[in-house]
Amino acid sequence: MINYETKLRNKNRGYMKLIVWQKAIQLFELVWKIAFVEANIDFKLRSQLADAAQSISANISEGYVRRSVNEYIQFLYYALGSTAETMTRAVGLKQTEQISSGRFEAFDVLHYEVENRPLRLIEKLEQKRDDADWVARIAEDPEEYVITPPLHHSIAPLRSHA
Repeated sequence: MINYETKLRNKNRGYMKLIVWQKAIQLFELVWKIAFVEANIDFKLRSQLADAAQSISANISEGYVRRSVNEYIQFLYYALGSTAETMTRAVGLKQTEQISSGRFEAFDVLHYEVENRPLRLIEKLEQKRDDADWVARIAEDPEEYVITPPLHHSIAPLRSHA
């Protein structure tokens, strides 16, 4: 598995460790190659396909940082909606022969995994919610995060206009 984490970490960036998010990023990378590198697809259609694919990982990460189990689940459902949109656009491109059947098959395999991971995560989160086993904050070890020195900018003090 590719490590997508940056050198700077905090509790909000924990989603980068989630396999569901990493697979969604991989799907976006594949869609980008299909839409912008390998195929001759109408500009608007390729942009819509890439946007839908990127929306999957974006919704997973946004839900993660909300800290509310209900909001997290809701954003995972948004991610599932984006998986359906991505598939629909890819099927249309295959049917109109703008992408090859072979390339579509590679997309379909990864898409199927990306589509099923949020479903399983939703089931687990709904169970935690229903069992009242949800912790709204993420346990953290302050030493785990890289602390960078503050940037020193020359900012004039604010003056009172009385």
